[in-house]
Amino acid sequence: MIRINVEVTVNGGLHARPASVLVHLLNQHQSSVKMIYNGKEANGKSILSVMALGVKTGDEITFEVDGSDEQEAASCIQKLFERDFSV
Repeated sequence: MIRINVEVTVNGGLHARPASVLVHLLNQHQSSVKMIYNGKEANGKSILSVMALGVKTGDEITFEVDGSDEQEAASCIQKLFERDFSV
């Protein structure tokens, strides 16, 4: 299992568009992805679960990635947040 922390810098936090970009990216990987924010956990592959966290700009979230392609998935998550969700 890989655990990474990222800061949300995209304007408006993880609202519908960035959440859908994230979920689409994560669903391309075999590994399971758990997001942890403010004491709550979410399935990173579920748009409703991600949006229910209510993550805002400037917040830090933790990802726990576990599975056969966890290294690749974690790297993709890190890069997505570094480029502010631009595709």
